[in-house]
Amino acid sequence: MGVHAKREFNCPVDATISLIGGKYKAVILWHLKGNTLRYSELHRRIPKATDKMLAQQLRELERDGLIKRVVYPVVPPKTEYSLTPEGETLYPVLDAMCDWGTKHMDQ
Repeated sequence: MGVHAKREFNCPVDATISLIGGKYKAVILWHLKGNTLRYSELHRRIPKATDKMLAQQLRELERDGLIKRVVYPVVPPKTEYSLTPEGETLYPVLDAMCDWGTKHMDQ
């Protein structure tokens, strides 16, 4: 799995955060849960992300094997993103984060 596979971790939480702890990584993963989305659709769902930041986070998630990118050779270019099987293993983590956030958003 990508670059992080070579790192040694003393804590499992550190290992998880190293993969999903970027500015928008968990949000991207959440939106891709069960979906295949184009770049523009992701950007619409995460409006606070700049193009540069969204592209960087997508590259890192792809590099780490959590998402896959498919580019179709059409004009204009069409790029779709979806979770890899490894990325799908994060469903329980994403669900737990959503549940926790839902309970604590109003506090």
